Amino acid sequence: MIPWILSISLAYLLGSIPFGYLLVRIFRHEDIRATGSGNIGATNVARSGAKGLGILTLILDTLKGFLAVVLAQHIAERYGFPQAYDIAAAAALAAVLGHCFPVWLGFHGGKGVATALGVFLALVPLTTVLYILGIFLVIVFLTRYVSLASIVGAALFPVFALPHAPDRSPVIVTCYILIPLIIILKHSQNIRRLLAGTEHRFGSPRVAA
Repeated sequence: MIPWILSISLAYLLGSIPFGYLLVRIFRHEDIRATGSGNIGATNVARSGAKGLGILTLILDTLKGFLAVVLAQHIAERYGFPQAYDIAAAAALAAVLGHCFPVWLGFHGGKGVATALGVFLALVPLTTVLYILGIFLVIVFLTRYVSLASIVGAALFPVFALPHAPDRSPVIVTCYILIPLIIILKHSQNIRRLLAGTEHRFGSPRVAA
């Protein structure tokens, strides 16, 4: 029980570090939640005019997800826990939940895409790089909709990742489905704008929040 509690708690706390909010607050003395979409993620940080901070936010949000899974695996091995991958998958879910619902910001966080990328890279690196990230980049290139690429990439993750998982235990299957579901639900407003044809395209000037 200790490996589960320790891994999930650390993963949530790591995931809940609001790097986008902190970087904009420290370097621009602004609240990113009052800019653009109000999201604390890398995309909104970059659209606020701080492209360098946006890139740094992307890197840090990805790293915190990756680190959460690696730490969980280390803790499981340290305690000699046989189901290390189950704990890693649960930690991955906790990290994404931490980013989307951070305790430090009243449980109002980002959409979890970069943090999910980090946990996917830790759980199934080959699948993430070859399939999910590839699909994401192709969709962005063809449509310039980052939100659409995020939604499709997230939705396809279980399809590509589950066959490569060490096993298909209830914990692994549940976490592999819930992580994409959370990301898609956090993009509900983007989905409505995509259907209405008003979604912002990457690289074009923003005319409305």
